Amino acid sequence: MAGIDYLERIPNNVNLAENRRLQRALEEWQPKFLEWWTDMGPVGFQAREVYLRTATSVDAQGWAQFGFVTMPEYRWGIFLAEPEPGRTIGFGDHKGRPAWQEIPGEHRGVLRRLIVTQGDTEPASVEQQRHLGRTCPSLYDLRNIFQVNVEEGRHLWAMVYLLDAYFGRDGREESEALLQRRSGDRDRPRILGAFNEKTPDWLSFFMFTYFTDRDGKYQLASLAESGFDPLSRTCRFMLTEEAHHMFVGETGIGRIVQRTCELMREHKTDDVRPHGGIDLPTLQRYLNFHFSVSVDLFGSEISTNAANFYTMGLKGRFEETKKTDDHRLKTATYPVAELDGERIVTREEPALPSLNERLRDDYVEDCARGVARWNQIIRKAGIDVELKLPHRAFHRAIGAFAEVRVSPDGRVLSEAEWDAKKHEWLPSEADAAYVGSLMQPVTERGKFANWIAPPARGINGQPTDFEYVRLA
Repeated sequence: MAGIDYLERIPNNVNLAENRRLQRALEEWQPKFLEWWTDMGPVGFQAREVYLRTATSVDAQGWAQFGFVTMPEYRWGIFLAEPEPGRTIGFGDHKGRPAWQEIPGEHRGVLRRLIVTQGDTEPASVEQQRHLGRTCPSLYDLRNIFQVNVEEGRHLWAMVYLLDAYFGRDGREESEALLQRRSGDRDRPRILGAFNEKTPDWLSFFMFTYFTDRDGKYQLASLAESGFDPLSRTCRFMLTEEAHHMFVGETGIGRIVQRTCELMREHKTDDVRPHGGIDLPTLQRYLNFHFSVSVDLFGSEISTNAANFYTMGLKGRFEETKKTDDHRLKTATYPVAELDGERIVTREEPALPSLNERLRDDYVEDCARGVARWNQIIRKAGIDVELKLPHRAFHRAIGAFAEVRVSPDGRVLSEAEWDAKKHEWLPSEADAAYVGSLMQPVTERGKFANWIAPPARGINGQPTDFEYVRLA
């Protein structure tokens, strides 16, 4: 990287060209990143030109430049949202004081852990999705997964910038470790459970980008409230890109639902598997699984860590500035779902340790809006079926409901009841095998796999039959 024009190769608004120490750290890190990308990024398409969006600045003209590029040549930039003049800390014990431009020494370890945990999710999802290009349902979808992948790569760069710029040697060591862990690896797994799950097919990918990337939205939005201003500004810009990932998930599942309804009406049957579709009960089981592992990402319902992050001014609530309380929460309470014998009840708990649950509530409400839009597609087709989010206690591995057997409608079950019913509620090996059998690549321009409908429109004003990835 010596002699590279940093503004050209690494678009940025952090004065990288004038910061020799940071340049040297990134000079050492970039070749390792590219080696990781080659080893663990999308399989089989590294030399192909893809119609990708690249951020070259944070203004309206610069953050979405479209053009053809091979992925290893993608310009992974470092961007912070524009600073807010006179910004103050909006919550916790430091409320009203000027936002920190440098890390307060007493919060150094906690901030580093927050940044590393967020940073670790970015390469993990690229690793989980690396084989999916080979079974793409269309060139449009192939381009979309690569856009998600390169933006997860850019989000990794964003976190590495913070580690290298503000944490010295510790930060550089953490940056290296982000490239050494591997999704699903027994010895070096990724930090959070959902990022060690397999993403074996496109139905799982669309569910992941809808449910798990939406967790990312809420975590980033909470960190965007941080009193540490560089973290806040970094996350605010990341949120503009995260929206595309959730769009891919919501419209992807919506298009599957649409195609399933078309096949049900055409063949006058609920069972569309003989006709190459994904039936609605299978969609419900995949929804149940991906929602439940994503809900776990918010952590325990009662958490001293969450209380401490808030009190310290490091991680706020979703849309903290729109809340009308005192933003300190020392005496406030919040309703939390808990297990009481064989029943799930709601109790008022102190608000500070309940912040994970509050964020989970915001998330669940947001997830429900997309499910409602999928149900509109089903209703419009004249079909009397409804997709539903399962109860938040269903299939949990973390928090108050870890290992508690709960049905999707919120009933606490015996082990025997759970074992008798779980294959009605969660994807079975047979489901995975069937969905896997549909994953045959479709790469002819304007053609789409039989199990998914075409999108309503193309990318950036292009037609749906545009050559989004040049395979010739």
